[in-house]
Amino acid sequence: MSGRLRIRAPPEWGIEPVPREHKILRGVDLFVLWSSLGVGLLVLAAGALLVPGLSLLEALAVSLAGSIIGSALLASAGLIGSKYSVPTMVSLRPILGVKGSYIPTFLNVIQLVGWTAFELMIMGVAAANISGRFLGDYTNCFWVIVFAICCSALALGGPLVVVRKWLERAAIWFVYFSTIWITVQVFSQPNAWPLLFKPGDGSLPLLLALDLVIAMPISWWPLISDYNRFASSERGGFLGTFLGYTVSNTWFYFLGAALVVIMGITDVVSSIATLLFGTLALLLILVDETDNCFADIYSTAVSIQNVAPRIKQWKTIIAVTVIGVILALTVPLTEYEQFLLMIGGLFVPLLGVVVSEYFIRERLGGFDVSEFYGKAPRIRYSALIAWMAGAAMYFSIASFFPEIGASIPAFALSAILNTSARILKK
Repeated sequence: MSGRLRIRAPPEWGIEPVPREHKILRGVDLFVLWSSLGVGLLVLAAGALLVPGLSLLEALAVSLAGSIIGSALLASAGLIGSKYSVPTMVSLRPILGVKGSYIPTFLNVIQLVGWTAFELMIMGVAAANISGRFLGDYTNCFWVIVFAICCSALALGGPLVVVRKWLERAAIWFVYFSTIWITVQVFSQPNAWPLLFKPGDGSLPLLLALDLVIAMPISWWPLISDYNRFASSERGGFLGTFLGYTVSNTWFYFLGAALVVIMGITDVVSSIATLLFGTLALLLILVDETDNCFADIYSTAVSIQNVAPRIKQWKTIIAVTVIGVILALTVPLTEYEQFLLMIGGLFVPLLGVVVSEYFIRERLGGFDVSEFYGKAPRIRYSALIAWMAGAAMYFSIASFFPEIGASIPAFALSAILNTSARILKK
């Protein structure tokens, strides 16, 4: 030793399969990860969109149904990563072809940069609410930059560090405690139970509300295998993901709706701050919120490596963080609902192709690892056509017949078309 302290950087998990000895995340680890990723201020804000169109009871039913459907699809997509140890965008190569996988990679990068900006934006607003505007108009800007630095540091550490060192030891317990406290406080309000049965005004169709709930877990599937590739077993990966995300997404969507209706304040951050010890609870949620932003930043770097594998992750992490900060300070949060629907329209039907292809191939003996790399087809037009047809159906229904819901029909159409193409090919 030269007398200097030598610090080893964490390993960079690129697009190659994760070695077996590093597949160490058990079902309980993935429950912690996905229950943590399923909570947050943005999920509360999404839940607030369900009212006053729906009653609180309808919001609860929609939150539960949408979370079960979306989380089942999310966990199913994660099976590919758990079994073959590859990140999500690489897992699309045998399905869409190498060049075909570049299309969802591009779209995924756009959505992840958008999520990064929204996460930084709402964390900045919440932190300014807690601290007071000690820098005047620049207070939000200050907090956005602080959280950007924290989240990029987590992204540089990687998934194993975040799950084992950060979430399980600290952050998840903060958010569990604070969420229980907020829920008890909200439903202890004198008018809580009568408002639970108050009818909605009908301005939001029930099935369109279901689309809004499903959109949240679906937004995670293009990056699920970036984390579930570290699962020690397929069964543990599926159950941990499904249960963790279903519980947290249901809880936070409904709690977001309840905060607006019962507290009478449309801004969920301000609603929480009015509760007893609400500022402390908000602070604890804010601490955990960093893992959502971490996942967006980290998976952007992993996704880009599907197209350009030689680019170092740390360079992309820094670039995405800077772009996210700029967008967080310039783009209004009022575009949030349309952002959620756009994600659903693009990724729900693609998931139909992926899930149908996975189960078809599993019945035929599964994928060979080489199909994710050198033996992957250049492009599979039938799969791309099935995807585009489902996307066209989603946007058509959402635009002209929102009351019937677009997620399930679009998913089913893409899955049927892809399966039919496989059968005809034989």
